[in-house]
Amino acid sequence: LKNRLLSDSYSGGTKVNLEKNCVRFIDNFSMGTRGASSAEYFLKVDYAVIFLHREESLKPFSRSFPHIFDSLEVEGDRVVCNLPHIKEAIELKTRYKERILYIPFSTLQSYCFYLDEVGSVSFTTNTRDTECCPLDMSTPTHKIQSSGGELNLRLSLAPKAIDKIVNKIVPDAYVVSFKLETDESILIPKARGALEKYGHELVIGNVLQTRKVHVVLVEARSTENIDLTQASS
Repeated sequence: LKNRLLSDSYSGGTKVNLEKNCVRFIDNFSMGTRGASSAEYFLKVDYAVIFLHREESLKPFSRSFPHIFDSLEVEGDRVVCNLPHIKEAIELKTRYKERILYIPFSTLQSYCFYLDEVGSVSFTTNTRDTECCPLDMSTPTHKIQSSGGELNLRLSLAPKAIDKIVNKIVPDAYVVSFKLETDESILIPKARGALEKYGHELVIGNVLQTRKVHVVLVEARSTENIDLTQASS
């Protein structure tokens, strides 16, 4: 992999445990679709990929087959799967397996730890970086008693990972972040605000209700709207 361009792809959401011996936790929803599909494209254009991903999130090439077990059939001594494009996906996964490193995380703490470790590897490498969806809140460690009546949580802001990525870990990288909003009117202003605050190159923005069919690419001085098709997603 020497002298090959490198993509650090961070995919999926993080969770914050509410107890040291965790029974309850706060999570944010992210299946990792954007991260997994981005990793596929980087592999196809000859990048090596470090894929830092949430445990059980979608992964490159297998992302389109999350319920594959339901499609298996037994024919004599063989197990058969007739899902469309499954053969192509397996061939691609096999072809690129030497160029992708999978690193799973679960909690915000494990994500931040691996973020530092990945950064130390890719610091001197030509890197294109995609940012995942870390949870913005962290909580102090405490034991929750169900008999204690009403539960009140005080949430503290967790440091934004992208600030550390841009300014400390890989300052020479081309960094792309994602911005999800529920109010379309604030999406572009918030994306531009992130670009100004953190100094990275691109924000891929979308609205919760239309996130699977429409995105907007936001740069410092331009925007581009993209409607996604079934083939491209």
